Amino acid sequence: MKIEDLSEIIDNRVKSRKKNSYTNKLLKLGPKKIAQKFGEEASELIIDFLKGSKKRTIEEAVDVIYHLLVLLKSKKISMNEIHKELEKRK
Repeated sequence: MKIEDLSEIIDNRVKSRKKNSYTNKLLKLGPKKIAQKFGEEASELIIDFLKGSKKRTIEEAVDVIYHLLVLLKSKKISMNEIHKELEKRK
């Protein structure tokens, strides 16, 4: 799966408004909780990067990417806007 695929899954979860969706739960809790969760996942990634295995580092990196995409979604920032900014920085 590509990051764009994950972003699309997040978009679909929001559109479907599934009650048991972790994505919708996070978004409902609001910006502070989303930022807190992203920070926790980023800290876990750093710890595993420094002391953990390659496997755990990959797992935590995926968690960070997911929570980053939810954070962006909560701010109504699209992948297209991210791609445009990346293009500017070439």
